[in-house]
Amino acid sequence: MYYVVTGAAGFIGSNLVKALNERGESDIIAVDNLSRADKFLNLTGCEIADFIDKRDFVVQLAAGEFEGAIEAVLHQGACSDTMETDGRYMMENNYRYSVALLDYCQEEEVPLLYASSAAVYGSGTVFREAREHEAPLNIYGYSKFLFDQVVRRRLPDADSQVAGFRYFNVYGQNEAHKGRMASVAFHMFNQFRSDRRVKLFQGWDGYADGEQKRDFVSVEDVVEVNMHFLERPELSGIFNLGTGRAQTFNDVAVATINACLRAEGQAALTAEEMRGRNMIEYIAFPDALKGKYQSFTEADNTSLRGAGYTAPFLSVEEGVARYCEQLLGLSA
Repeated sequence: MYYVVTGAAGFIGSNLVKALNERGESDIIAVDNLSRADKFLNLTGCEIADFIDKRDFVVQLAAGEFEGAIEAVLHQGACSDTMETDGRYMMENNYRYSVALLDYCQEEEVPLLYASSAAVYGSGTVFREAREHEAPLNIYGYSKFLFDQVVRRRLPDADSQVAGFRYFNVYGQNEAHKGRMASVAFHMFNQFRSDRRVKLFQGWDGYADGEQKRDFVSVEDVVEVNMHFLERPELSGIFNLGTGRAQTFNDVAVATINACLRAEGQAALTAEEMRGRNMIEYIAFPDALKGKYQSFTEADNTSLRGAGYTAPFLSVEEGVARYCEQLLGLSA
């Protein structure tokens, strides 16, 4: 029996493959699109049984080639570029592909764990898994929102597990290939290592410089939640996956810079001290993001906790510091 991970060479997908390996599983079918070939590096330390292109995989499913052979599907594959403007591509890649997997998994009674997104909440201020709080600002968020609605309609009659996770701002290992869509922690780390300075947005939408707040969650915690549900196939639903605590971009900058300073044997600094030394620079808020930007996100984890997930989440101070140490190890 195989575990299928879509988006397996990507950020979260490759971390899930690694987690399965750590649990003794190597019968894993990695599904992805390697038109960005450098993503393969995320899988070089993993054990898999086969790699299949995402387009071929759905064809093989429809042909019955995996009938009775799949233990579970962890569906992470998607276009995650929130600035993508090709709506036809986004809907085919994120929505239609997901519906095809859902159809197969329900027909074959195979558990499906999939990636949704906090982007479904748009500019709202209540982040609870309920239709009245959902109003995406871009086509990426809409593609995730629309699939969540399909899942909601089918859940009452579902014959096997369907669990969707609305990821908030995830950061951590194996995201270098994401380019501009990599986490702010990744970009800040590289900025500081290159220029001894990080760049944050100036005030906007009622927030002071660098004080916009997001729920930043480590990929380590994202993996643990996925494993919690994989081990409990009786759990279905749509769940927020964030720390439940919003923190500022200034907090991320301070954690990143101090991790780099510690590695150099230097003492930690406060945000004010960093600004005084020009280690933090505030740049104009981009016109292209106005009206399309979430200035505040914070997961309501009531449903997740109700599903029995009790482990604490890493704070920015803990998680970003750990991530920077990993990046320093890779770049040393």
